[in-house]
Amino acid sequence: MTRFSRLLFAALSMLLALPAAATARERPPEIAITVDDLPVHGPLPAGETRPGTAGKVIAALKAAGLTGVYGFVNGGFAEASPGSDAVFTAWHKAGFPLGNHSWSHPNLNDMAAADYEAEIARDEPLLRRRAGGTDWHWFRYPFLAEGQDPAKRAEVRRFLARNGYRIAQVTMDFADYAWNEPYARCMAKDDQASVVLLEQAYLDAARESARGFRTLSKALYGRDIPYVLLLHIGAFDARMLPRLIALYRAEGFRFTTLPRAERDPAYAADVDPNLPQEPVGLTARAKAKGIALPALYTRLATLDTLCR
Repeated sequence: MTRFSRLLFAALSMLLALPAAATARERPPEIAITVDDLPVHGPLPAGETRPGTAGKVIAALKAAGLTGVYGFVNGGFAEASPGSDAVFTAWHKAGFPLGNHSWSHPNLNDMAAADYEAEIARDEPLLRRRAGGTDWHWFRYPFLAEGQDPAKRAEVRRFLARNGYRIAQVTMDFADYAWNEPYARCMAKDDQASVVLLEQAYLDAARESARGFRTLSKALYGRDIPYVLLLHIGAFDARMLPRLIALYRAEGFRFTTLPRAERDPAYAADVDPNLPQEPVGLTARAKAKGIALPALYTRLATLDTLCR
């Protein structure tokens, strides 16, 4: 073997040894933002409106270059809040799709399966009118409650499968909804120092959550799955969204969409509700396998004490 051949052989050997490690380095984690409770979530500070809040969310998503962000609809919320249906118009005009979150946001654990299925079906005429021909057959369980009773859970899954739905599973969250009420209280008191505390706690919670759920994913699957992030269309979420998106980018995430994320095999039972049911989300799956949970939701304890 000539010296050139030896060098070529060595170089090829090094390349063949690289793929696993190189792939792990070169493929950043992915995250799909989804937004619940359109058009109404949580209290508003004085002077803010539901369309205004949605406009801020839409502007932040567009400025970040994000596409395909699903907004999950509660038609009953729109009916009870005149003028809020302008949120649907703005969402669709921005090019974002809508999905089904039930009519009035009930908890499956508190009602019969048939009544719950009627809640899903009642949302559909609004979605047909507002979704503009886009694929709205994604269902997000209110409270992420898929049913404690196995028979009830299986019945609702069969209903979803018969009607062409996929489940918009959540694999990353940080209880963002918990910040909207204290924000409204602090703004009512013009307590800007407490608002700053809320802002920092929100970002700290998002960072802790991102790292914690990545730890769970690697323990369960040996890798980062594409994560589906749950947010809400609240006033504080609207205020923080530009900084939140920047935080995820600083953590190394790239953004994807719900349909692309759920092509991953980890979501097979969510994409096809005919398949056997899985524990709901990464924490439940980790508990089922006896995997220790990392720190999550540790920033919530002080929120109720602010601006009382």
